[in-house]
Amino acid sequence: MLHCHLAMLRPGALRLRGLALRGSPRRPSSAGLQEGQESPASPPEWKDRAETVIIGGGCVGVSLAYHLAKAGMRDVVLMEKSELTAGSTWHAAGLTTYFHPGINLKKIHYDSIKLYERLEEETGQSDCFHGLRSKAPYCFHALILTEGLKAPWSLQDEDQRLSRHLLSKSVLFSSYLFWLDPPPPHETQRAHPCCVQVVGFHQPGSIRLATTPVRVDEFKYQMTRTNWHATEQYIIEPEKIHELFPLLNMNKILAGLYNPGDGHIDPYSLTMALAAGARKYGALLKYPAPVTSLKPRPDGTWDVETPQGSVRANRIVNAAGFWAREVGKMIGLDHPLIPVQHQYVVTSTIPEVKALKRELPVLRDLEGSYYLRQERDGLLFGPYESQEKMKLQASWVTHGVPPGFGKELFESDLDRISDHLEAAMEMIPVLKKADIINVVNGPITYSPDILPMVGPHQGVRNYWVATGFGYGIIHAGGVGKFLSDWILHGEPPFDLIELDPNRYGKWTTTQYTEAKARESYGFNNIVGYPKEERFAGRPTQRVSGLYKTLKSKCSMGFHAGWEQPHWFYKPGQDTQYRPSFRRTNWFEPVGSEYKQVMQRVGVIDLSPFGKFNIKGRDSTQLLDHLFANVIPKVGFTNISHMLTPRGRVYAELTVSQQSPGEFLLITGSGSELHDLRWIEEAAFRGGYDVEIQNITDEFGVLGVAGPYARRVLQKLTSEDLSDDVFKFLQTKSFNISDIPVTAIRISYTGELGWELYHRREDSATLYERIMSAGQEEGIGDFGTYALNALRLEKAFRAWGSEMNCDTNPLEAGLEYFVKLNKPADFIGKQALKQIKAEGLKRRLVCLTVATDDVDPEGNESIWYKGKVVGNTTSGSYSYSIQKSLAFAYVPVQLSEVGQQVEVELLGKNYPATIIQEPLVLTEPARARLQKDGKKTNLEKGPSRTTKL
Repeated sequence: MLHCHLAMLRPGALRLRGLALRGSPRRPSSAGLQEGQESPASPPEWKDRAETVIIGGGCVGVSLAYHLAKAGMRDVVLMEKSELTAGSTWHAAGLTTYFHPGINLKKIHYDSIKLYERLEEETGQSDCFHGLRSKAPYCFHALILTEGLKAPWSLQDEDQRLSRHLLSKSVLFSSYLFWLDPPPPHETQRAHPCCVQVVGFHQPGSIRLATTPVRVDEFKYQMTRTNWHATEQYIIEPEKIHELFPLLNMNKILAGLYNPGDGHIDPYSLTMALAAGARKYGALLKYPAPVTSLKPRPDGTWDVETPQGSVRANRIVNAAGFWAREVGKMIGLDHPLIPVQHQYVVTSTIPEVKALKRELPVLRDLEGSYYLRQERDGLLFGPYESQEKMKLQASWVTHGVPPGFGKELFESDLDRISDHLEAAMEMIPVLKKADIINVVNGPITYSPDILPMVGPHQGVRNYWVATGFGYGIIHAGGVGKFLSDWILHGEPPFDLIELDPNRYGKWTTTQYTEAKARESYGFNNIVGYPKEERFAGRPTQRVSGLYKTLKSKCSMGFHAGWEQPHWFYKPGQDTQYRPSFRRTNWFEPVGSEYKQVMQRVGVIDLSPFGKFNIKGRDSTQLLDHLFANVIPKVGFTNISHMLTPRGRVYAELTVSQQSPGEFLLITGSGSELHDLRWIEEAAFRGGYDVEIQNITDEFGVLGVAGPYARRVLQKLTSEDLSDDVFKFLQTKSFNISDIPVTAIRISYTGELGWELYHRREDSATLYERIMSAGQEEGIGDFGTYALNALRLEKAFRAWGSEMNCDTNPLEAGLEYFVKLNKPADFIGKQALKQIKAEGLKRRLVCLTVATDDVDPEGNESIWYKGKVVGNTTSGSYSYSIQKSLAFAYVPVQLSEVGQQVEVELLGKNYPATIIQEPLVLTEPARARLQKDGKKTNLEKGPSRTTKL
């Protein structure tokens, strides 16, 4: 049997190479099928028409087929180029966890685990083993040998597919032992694995280890982001950790983050159970059926061509794993995906493990950067190497995946993971005496930011993707349901914009993808701070015209490929990136920027805004159908919201009618293509005669705001900027110091200000002339951190925080911008009327929080009388009242001004009070009060809803 002691891998000791199995690793084809022969599991039918064609038979693609078919969609066809699980699924370690640092991805994990818990019973997957059960104990015993596999086995055709799986799994996991002949006497009392363990979903729980104080802070940070979810999660003390995992060296352990329902599942059996369910509900799973061509048709349908024939599909879903790039290239898309080599090690029986009376929880040593779980009577260990040591399969990006690659493995390389093995042996000392019986080194697919790409793709009608799954097993069930619901109902069931494939664009080059994937893999287990920045691959080609001017003066943040100033530093100040769960080195500089805008005048680079030009015969009708607000008159601007059919807030945009029938639409940088796709789809679906242009990269934007903004700009133009002539929410085009601009009198700061849209190449010159003109007024820069503090004081909502596809505009306090009485039947209108008639269950409120050195960020738990009743959506420090400020959703009965609640921050509940909003009146509101001869107290807030 192939083995060596793990302790032999210490520095200076003999290092093992070449532990990957020799001979052809294409195990399934060696088990009875000739190349190209149809698998017995694949139905013989062929359909010429399909509602949905899914390309790829890994666990994600099969899950989508299962969910669509179960939900009632007819004519669901899945096409797999070789066989189900080929690619990354078959060799996955199969970990399942409720934990995710993101918010709505917790729902994906939750849905996956709940599905896996009931899947065998629902699909009857255990019946797949009736043949072997009927022959029990005539199972087979597979051994792992240095020169390949030996096992005298011969089963009837009905069991060949399963037996091939069992044989292949024995290559990976020593726990899969099966007998052909009656078992030896010492095995007679053991339950037969083919009856008990084949579809094994183990839920022993999992523990993340904290061995540093900052990790304990991180766990506290994650707890407040989890308490308002259904996920069961606790911080546990070292004594409890040792009780659950008695093999640990407890010397450095300070705390653990414990998820009782976590565990692991066999990926092959999971996929086969989903496949059984998909077939049960009417889906056709066809393999081998490689897709050779994708041809879009004018009506939005697709011709999907294979060697076996063509299928006309209403939509296609690319779920092709590391083949997804090749599929995308068929239609001219270059998906930013790259395969990464991931290794894990399986040990032989360890006496101390075998002696345990219950299965060990899955362990994640975050400082050691590895996971470890029990594998029968041994252990399975999987590290994430640093970005310097990890290995990308970059040749697959430049030259394509080798033809026929499906169930192969790479040559193992234990040198890369030796440091992690050392850390694991120190943490779990029994590993020092363990024997390695297998090393698995297989490809998994990464996107630049490690998150998958899920949803419809902008620019190509009815083309959806479900690709880039670095953790496909835990995502498969939930993503299948998420996509199925979206496809069937025309909108996502909940907000998951962090997975939107349209977060990437033309700026996402191969070089960028490689650099970010390397960084993301290496950073798998680093501390997850708020306001985290990662610097690999930056800057991209997408820099504003001010980048060179500002980069030495500020800390830049990354926004959809753009570099944008977060905060500015002065000489002598700490300029380093110092992330923290508490106030850090940017706190004081941001306070100075806040005062700059409130007392003088500030300039901010807003070039990352998404910018669209829409014109044509039906432009007004299209926008009236898309937006809940009325269409602004020529020369004016308003804030408008696109709603989903269920009345949720899909997007918030600034809409300006520049000339009759010609509109400028502005959205946030992170939702540029997200919003554009929705607009384009509505235009096509409704047959509107319009021209839609994405002009984001052509134009820069400077924001000028503060009490002296008008005085500074007036020096540079002959255009009258007085309040009576250039009113709030007006838009005009003119020259500023001979530079053409489109100016909108609006500012997210809530102060007197303009947004100046101009040619990107003019940005530096325009900035320099404005700064020069404002010297007398004490002009200065400000960044997005100060902008956030300013907008919160004015009670301005932010899309993605206070509103998204999880919220309706009424509970978000956006009634002012929703015109239910306008004649147009805008998307979501009927649903919103019903929501209004039924009454709200929760409401967005503004809170002051009495904290010390920590401020709310958003997504923290709100407590009342010992129970979690809601969550914050965003937060900041208010430099005007010197308290923390936050938006939060709470039940309607707790939404009155003066209501006391608590906000959980870093493991402590801080008292909070609901206040009248806005905390600080906007400049237009103050000006109106001044005209009326009323008080202009900056801290007087007349109403719950801030009216721009």
